[in-house]
Amino acid sequence: MDGDSSADIFLFYRDGTGKQQVVNLTAAVGVTVGRGPGSDVRLAWDSKVSRLHAQFQQIGTNWILIDGGLSRNGTFVNGERLVGRRRLGDGDVILVGSTSLTYRDNRFGRTSAGRGAIETQDVNNIVTLRSLSSTQLLVLESLCRPYQERTPYTTPATNRQIADELFFSVEAVKTHLRTLFRKFGVEELPQNQKRMKLVELAFQAGLVSEREH
Repeated sequence: MDGDSSADIFLFYRDGTGKQQVVNLTAAVGVTVGRGPGSDVRLAWDSKVSRLHAQFQQIGTNWILIDGGLSRNGTFVNGERLVGRRRLGDGDVILVGSTSLTYRDNRFGRTSAGRGAIETQDVNNIVTLRSLSSTQLLVLESLCRPYQERTPYTTPATNRQIADELFFSVEAVKTHLRTLFRKFGVEELPQNQKRMKLVELAFQAGLVSEREH
């Protein structure tokens, strides 16, 4: 079912080698995702994906994502666990196992924000686990750590807190954060907004789990 991004409705993701894959949904009615050989989108390299994990189904003009409880690790849309089914919108980021798939619907033009999409990224520049170095991921996880125990006053970890947790210098943390700001397209935001937006996008993209952090 692989296609190209000229299709009106499609999914894109990175495979086990880091290569971008595009799945055309325009001509389909239903698409299954899983690790098993019968899956339309087979994620055989991802051990966290169930043999039959989830299903995309077209109902009228809408596409619905369904997880009927068959997946052992659950399915997440924009960082929220899917219960039953959900209608998808342009830019939604779906996490199955440790693989992120992005849903695009170009029938009505691009949305201004595209729920869960990173506005400055295009189809060839999506941030995934495989596009981050192990150190960048550690810094991102540490930044999000305070959200493990949410309170009304939760804020991202400070540079000093990250440095102390990871045994880095504060300058090293700043360098890695600057790279993350650039990768997520938030470097132009005001200084007091960058960190909060980075946390938000990390959860939306499924790069950091709120259950653990």
